[in-house]
Amino acid sequence: MTTRLEGAEKVTGRARYSSDVRLPGQLYAKILRSPHPHAKVLRIDTKRAEALAGVHAVVSSTNGPDISWHDDTRLLDTTVRYIGDEVAAVAAESEEVAQDALRLIQVEYLPLAFDVTEGKPAATKVQERGNVLTGLREADAVVEASYTTATALHNALEPHGCTAVWEGDELTLYESTQGIFAVRDEVAQKLGLSKEKVRVITPHMGGGFGAKQIAWKHSVIAALLAKRAGRPVQLMLDRTEENLASGNRNATRQHLRLGAKRDGTLTAIDARITFQSGAYQVGGEDSDLTGTYMTLYRCGNVRAEQTAMKLNAGPSVAFRGPGYVEANFALESAMDELARKLGMDPIALRLRNYAERDQSEDKPYTSAQSLRRCIERVADVFDWQRRRKGIGFAAHDWMAGGGWPPATVEVTMREGRAEVLVGVQDIGTGPRTALAQIAAEILGIPLERVTVHLGDTKPGLYGPTSSGSTTLATIGPALVEAARKAKKSGYGRAERGKNPQDKSIRTCGAQCAEVEVDMATGEVTVLRVVAAHDCGRIINPLLVESQVIGGVTQGVGFALAEERVMDERLGESLNANLEEYKVATVRDIPQIVNATESMPDLEANTLGTKGIGEPPIIPTAAAIANAIFDATGVRIRDLPITRDKLLVAMNSGQKSTQRLTLVSHP
Repeated sequence: MTTRLEGAEKVTGRARYSSDVRLPGQLYAKILRSPHPHAKVLRIDTKRAEALAGVHAVVSSTNGPDISWHDDTRLLDTTVRYIGDEVAAVAAESEEVAQDALRLIQVEYLPLAFDVTEGKPAATKVQERGNVLTGLREADAVVEASYTTATALHNALEPHGCTAVWEGDELTLYESTQGIFAVRDEVAQKLGLSKEKVRVITPHMGGGFGAKQIAWKHSVIAALLAKRAGRPVQLMLDRTEENLASGNRNATRQHLRLGAKRDGTLTAIDARITFQSGAYQVGGEDSDLTGTYMTLYRCGNVRAEQTAMKLNAGPSVAFRGPGYVEANFALESAMDELARKLGMDPIALRLRNYAERDQSEDKPYTSAQSLRRCIERVADVFDWQRRRKGIGFAAHDWMAGGGWPPATVEVTMREGRAEVLVGVQDIGTGPRTALAQIAAEILGIPLERVTVHLGDTKPGLYGPTSSGSTTLATIGPALVEAARKAKKSGYGRAERGKNPQDKSIRTCGAQCAEVEVDMATGEVTVLRVVAAHDCGRIINPLLVESQVIGGVTQGVGFALAEERVMDERLGESLNANLEEYKVATVRDIPQIVNATESMPDLEANTLGTKGIGEPPIIPTAAAIANAIFDATGVRIRDLPITRDKLLVAMNSGQKSTQRLTLVSHP
């Protein structure tokens, strides 16, 4: 089994991250952030800050360029929309001096009305086929319930940040990003530069989970400060800033109606969804909330409607399996409830409604039986048929087919060694290793004779953002072709071809969870999670297992602990840190069994591989929630499932925390 090629660098501390950059004359920047959830900025006075010894540059709305941002906001706006919104910034000889300078900036605010709980309706999106009312009338049983999920924060080990340096009119950003070309293009556009004038370098990064796939304000602010100071500027966010201003997973409320015949055949799926988008949205976080309702199960009558709710809190952004994680909790919880009301085995109900076609695009899947194989595999490894209390199941689907956007790879052979040049970044999933393995196999040389160069936009070989679990499925096929060319001529260059137009590519999977619940305290202990996911051909089993463990771990946190808590009166986050915001730790991690098998999908691409980065988090919360019901007889439909919610429900003698109806038609 091949271990990570960069593993030794990371465990010994030799790997360089964004905060490790040290350039001659480097300055350090800090951002002044709004103390109000909503206010007009009437006046800013930066004179005292500018006069402080050690301060080299200050930017604000009064002396900086007027740069547009998302949803009609500005880079340094005169209207602040949440506590933590950017107001001004300082570059100084040290972080301490920069922090002192922030305290000297005088800002006069006019507080405005705010809302941090419900929000105002913004965009609405509807997907529909058939007629759900007809489907509900045809049903022998109708299950109706509402499910809610909390705002979740990414909390990657490495915070957002960059170091900006100018050489003439050319800008280099040493950036912690999962999208080097996305940052290059967006920063260039904001600063009015050609793309070739901006270079982004990311040798290593400490996680992103979706929050780092775009350019954030700090990158542009650092560039402005560096230009004004004439020296490199490093701007790294601290943990509080991370939790306030660098994005989050949407909180959702989902009202579902499922209709089915007595044999379990679905006749209707009706979902009405509202989600909190914060002050503005970036990175397409809202695009997939309706997706799994339309595709996971075979049903002719489906309607999924979602409405974004703007409120005075930090912006929302993609977070590992965006939309699908939240929707899967609701749909798979409701499917479990339907199975129990029909007296069916939960897995049998899923298989009764198995979909072999993409019903949204009316195309067959390239791997039509992969979900069935995952379900059968996970049931076998988990020993589902051995009935005992406290077990739950959930299935899922996801995109991750690769191919978008296109990608170029270059391979050069010299004296028995190969140099592989790609335009992607290592978000932490190990693409250096997987790409080196592919090249070594095609070229017929030992792995140690392959060097992979990535994380730099300067060569101009475009590569995809590490999002949607598409990196290897996009780059891999291009690398195969480039390596074949290099094997013949010593130098090879290839681009990723298009996905098949007559078929739909998806990834999917299933998980079983086993829990133990202390009926006196409400404490939930997740004992075991067995996971089987279709990721096509497995290039490196160790890397796949790492992704499964990481995804399930985050899923446990999402199910049982993670929740941003807002003070409705003050409009303030009460847990913008890692002390009160609870993420899963080693004490909370169950036994995680990776039952994923290699299932090459050569109809998807020539390499036959698909993504694994996001799928393992998607079904975990639903599987755990279903297991908790199996253990206690109490249905909690509000994530996270905390002790107090369980205790209240159990002590009240209720079997659910929200409304559930079953209507049987004679």
